[in-house]
Amino acid sequence: MKYYAIIVAGGSGNRMQTETPKQFLLLKNLPVLMHTIKAFGQSDTQPKILLVLSKDQQDNWAHLCEEFNFRIPHEVIDGGKERFHSVKNALQTIEGDGFVAIHDAVRPLASKTLIDNCFKAAEVQGNAIAAIQSSDSVRMLRDKKTSALKRDEVYLVQTPQTFSLSILREAYNQDFANHFTDDASVVESVGYGINIIEGERENIKITYPIDLELAELLLKN
Repeated sequence: MKYYAIIVAGGSGNRMQTETPKQFLLLKNLPVLMHTIKAFGQSDTQPKILLVLSKDQQDNWAHLCEEFNFRIPHEVIDGGKERFHSVKNALQTIEGDGFVAIHDAVRPLASKTLIDNCFKAAEVQGNAIAAIQSSDSVRMLRDKKTSALKRDEVYLVQTPQTFSLSILREAYNQDFANHFTDDASVVESVGYGINIIEGERENIKITYPIDLELAELLLKN
């Protein structure tokens, strides 16, 4: 069986209040993106790592790899206009069958166990996405009115999101739509049910400055 990891690194630094893209910010003296790639490099499945990066960031990444002596094997793929197009570009470089984990570049704390569990579950069920149950009360806003939702029925979606290649190819053969917020929504739109496995509270997404501070604390522990 062949395994792949598509790491999508198209983010900017806007919400981090910095000109440096989030994936290149330092976390415990190493760029965030390197922590993310290392997590997949430690997986039992040893997936081929495909890093999707916009063309204007690829030289910077190459320089960072030299500066930090980063040698984990990976292939750099040109990013697209939207995340959808970036993932599609990576898929087009893969031949044959297997399983693919798609992961946010700015989720650097995903554990080896979580990655391995996602691959194992996808092998059995065709797909598996990491998600955690909401610990907060949740309300939905619609037509300027709010209503309470049952929080034990609400899950916060993370990555990795792992799929068989046959399912992904079918899903990404369609045209882009604005309601595609993640890979699961792309796959669901062609008729597949989505399977959830338990994610990790520590598997945070680096979006705001406080997230980077929290990640530093989690790594120290």
